[in-house]
Amino acid sequence: MIYSRNAFGPVPELSTVCVEHLDGEPLSYMTADAADSLKALTELAVVVPTTTRTIEQFNRIQLPGAPWRYAVTTNGGNILDNGRPDPHWRASLAADVRATSASLAEVGAELRSRTDDSFVLKYRVADNLFCYLVVNLEALPADFLAEWDAWCRPRGWSASQQGRKIYTMPISVCKSRTVAEVRRRLEDSGNLDPAARLLSAGDGALDAEMLRASDAAIRPRHGELEELAWTHPSLTITSAAGIRAGEEILDWFLRSSDRLVD
Repeated sequence: MIYSRNAFGPVPELSTVCVEHLDGEPLSYMTADAADSLKALTELAVVVPTTTRTIEQFNRIQLPGAPWRYAVTTNGGNILDNGRPDPHWRASLAADVRATSASLAEVGAELRSRTDDSFVLKYRVADNLFCYLVVNLEALPADFLAEWDAWCRPRGWSASQQGRKIYTMPISVCKSRTVAEVRRRLEDSGNLDPAARLLSAGDGALDAEMLRASDAAIRPRHGELEELAWTHPSLTITSAAGIRAGEEILDWFLRSSDRLVD
């Protein structure tokens, strides 16, 4: 939904709204039309922002239509309930990770043993759940991602690339699982009809399971899933790439939600 200046794509000058600042400087934007569409969407549907960002990174964003009853951060590792992390969900997920996966310490040590400053710009741990690299794409060895993912899989982890970031993630930490939990809570509280359809959008391999689990989904014509030519019978692909794809995705949500209301 949000884009840095470098990710706008080949578009003429746009009317944009800055929705994220870092150290006081503008960082991420939506088009003004996309911002209006997101506000309108919150009046038609239950909107649950869902992201791989950490809680701290998510809280930098000022999305139109907020506040949100629920948000999902850290690739499903955290549920924010009225802005507060749910400790019970996090503890349950952490126990499952411990039972099914190698430890973050083991995986992190192995990852650092395979990398060096020739292509890695940063190594980060996200909310003590997973780790990721920021890499120099021009210097990244062609076989690095495939070889690293092959090491991770038997140990209950996976590796994927999103632009300059290479994520190493426990397989049990996934957006679809956490979105299903949020849906259960909304149904139990009477805030969501059990017959309501689930609609989702995403552009990376970490989104694929969520898109597959949805009644209908959309992805932009850019990003990791575009590079993988990933598709699914219930998937729509935008015609635009870059920030215009964000507009198209929100228009698709609005049209789908209008049909639900009718």
